[in-house]
Amino acid sequence: MCRKDFQADASQYPVSIALRIMATTDLHMHVLGYDYLADRPAGHIGLSRAAALIAQARRTAENCLLFDNGDFLQGSPMGDYLAESGGIGPHPAIAAMNALRYDAATLGNHDFSFGTGFLRRALEEAEFPFAATNLHPVRPLPVSQHLLLERQVRDSRGTARRLRIGVLGFLPPQTVDWEPTLRPEIRVADILQAARAGIEALRQQGADLVVALSHSGIGALQPAPMMENAATALAALPGIDLVIAGHTHRVFPSAAHPQGPGIDARRGTLAGKPAVMPGFWGSHLGLIDLRLESAGTGWRIADFTCRAEPVAAEEDHASVSGPALSAHRQTLRHFRRRIGRTERPLSSYFALIGEDPGLRLVAMAQRWHVRRALRGTRWQDLPILSAAAPFRAGGRGGPQHYTDVPAGRLTLRNIADLYLFPNRICAIRLTGAELREWLERSASLFLQVQPGKPDQPLIDPEFPTYNFDVIDGLDWQIDLSLPPRYAPDGALAHADSHRIGAMTHRRQPVAADQQFILVTNSYRLSDCGLFAPVAAGRPVLLDSTSRTREVLRRYVARRRVLAPDARTGWSFRPLPGTSVLFETGPAAAAHLDALGTPVEPAGIGPDGFLRLRLHL
Repeated sequence: MCRKDFQADASQYPVSIALRIMATTDLHMHVLGYDYLADRPAGHIGLSRAAALIAQARRTAENCLLFDNGDFLQGSPMGDYLAESGGIGPHPAIAAMNALRYDAATLGNHDFSFGTGFLRRALEEAEFPFAATNLHPVRPLPVSQHLLLERQVRDSRGTARRLRIGVLGFLPPQTVDWEPTLRPEIRVADILQAARAGIEALRQQGADLVVALSHSGIGALQPAPMMENAATALAALPGIDLVIAGHTHRVFPSAAHPQGPGIDARRGTLAGKPAVMPGFWGSHLGLIDLRLESAGTGWRIADFTCRAEPVAAEEDHASVSGPALSAHRQTLRHFRRRIGRTERPLSSYFALIGEDPGLRLVAMAQRWHVRRALRGTRWQDLPILSAAAPFRAGGRGGPQHYTDVPAGRLTLRNIADLYLFPNRICAIRLTGAELREWLERSASLFLQVQPGKPDQPLIDPEFPTYNFDVIDGLDWQIDLSLPPRYAPDGALAHADSHRIGAMTHRRQPVAADQQFILVTNSYRLSDCGLFAPVAAGRPVLLDSTSRTREVLRRYVARRRVLAPDARTGWSFRPLPGTSVLFETGPAAAAHLDALGTPVEPAGIGPDGFLRLRLHL
């Protein structure tokens, strides 16, 4: 039922309360509608653009609550600049949320990326409370394990009523694995175990409604210990009334979201309960309209509608943009500083078919850093390989989500574009057999194709491109006629399948027991994720305190003028008479003449991506 019909029908019931829940998630410091990596305004993202939707939602519903679902402090050049410079007055993200009168929020894993001290200072400026039910800090943080919000609302007859809303908040238990430096400072418990205790405490305090702010993705209905994507299993717990999900940057409800056990992506329910996941970077506002009916001394949900409304504002909302303008201007000045020059464009439009000069540049910088760090050690004579993945290569980010640095001056903004995350550089020792397994996991990005058939889809949309590691220093082929050995989540899918072939180092076949140093990042060394089974337990030769982006900056500044090769060392095994369709950004059309791999344009797809035909 549409919103208008829902509100009209509500008056037919004897006594009810219409309550609107609004939610944002994964803002990642996109306070303003501005794309810092492209250095231009962006109308489809930003809390300042979502503010118009929030104002409109409040105008059309008398009883409203506004929540944020975490990952708001890190993820844009402004966030990085504020952390590196020590901050500029009240934190712009908190100031913006104060101006929009948020009722409560929770924390995400990336809110800890700059340390607990920075997080504590930011949270102390908030005029609304934070719930982090499964977080156990060693030193107190200004957060609560659960919240009970008491609000006076109007029922369908205009009578004032007291409503008690319980709020639980959850972040991924893997947070300390992704940021090992946090281990002495925080512990993050299992989401479902913490939820059961939180539900009981809130119900004992008389909560009429329990809202789960779950910075966790929509995963399996069946519970499992320490689930990263626990929103569906969380919704199934008795006592949870609705769920705000996040972390995986998806939109829910949506016809494009996969269905599954307990997942109704059209109606917007998890385990039969209302739920939303409102995209990322302020792209959507989650809206859940509830009709509550009296249930003894409390209230229960009698009906609901859920939707994720896309942002389409043309201007920043002044109440949000005002507190952020000083930090915005200083961020622009900082990231426009020139540090070097590139003789050729650096784009990621073709990273998934084997050509990405920016990826090569990152790999070169990583290898340079580790070679210097291991000089004089017993490891200095081992061959050094360097793994890197394209962070901006379309996918859920859309057809504009690509790195596109023109030839000419290189600035700090370009460095941030080439490497998004605040990972540290690390190095481990691996054998040739282990490297092959590493690449098998990367090759899960590609769907299986049938030899001799034309125009088959190439990319698995469930596989995030940040997991597509390319190992610089090796050459190899991927056989698409075979099924992927691993599923996108790392589970063994086809044990007898081996897609990686013709693997060589310096034109010589790689032996299974041959020893190498692999440069990677701190995220890959965590105890979870796609590559954890290969990386776990392997000798760590370097666990650097240096962030990859800072190493990349130093490398570019030292070299001054660069011209990295676009080829990344791998290709598809030839399959005569077979073609695949590969999607990329429309702006890739301007780079086709320089592409070493022959492709044919095949039009623009329904989601705005340029389709290219590749003959295998």
